[in-house]
Amino acid sequence: MTTADLTAASKAVVLDYMDTLLTGDFDALRRFFAPDATWKLAGDLPLSRTWTGPDEILGEFIPAMVSRLVPDSLSMEFEGVIAEGDRVLAEWTSRGLAKAGGRYEQHCLAVFTIRDGRIASVREYFGDTLHAKTVVFAGE
Repeated sequence: MTTADLTAASKAVVLDYMDTLLTGDFDALRRFFAPDATWKLAGDLPLSRTWTGPDEILGEFIPAMVSRLVPDSLSMEFEGVIAEGDRVLAEWTSRGLAKAGGRYEQHCLAVFTIRDGRIASVREYFGDTLHAKTVVFAGE
């Protein structure tokens, strides 16, 4: 496979993942992750650490984040991806109302590494971890 083919295939996986994420279908999302996939949330937030495997990523990490927001208030605006080889940089903005009372708006970047057509690792970075800490994780 050429670098251009690998780049196109990796980009397609992430774009498909992002489209599926918007549906909220966690069963469908599982097929995107390798069994040993990792998701690292950078920073010093209560959820900042490396989550391993689809069960932790989709069964613990994402629900723990979403549970801190008012149901049906969360929206995500995908701003695009940049890809090279097996690595894809995705950019989006998440918005919602925190159960703690504040309005949440966060610019996010994540570096996805794709292996054999599945997500092998993700490193996610919030644009403003202080905002997340004071709005979403207030009092924790």
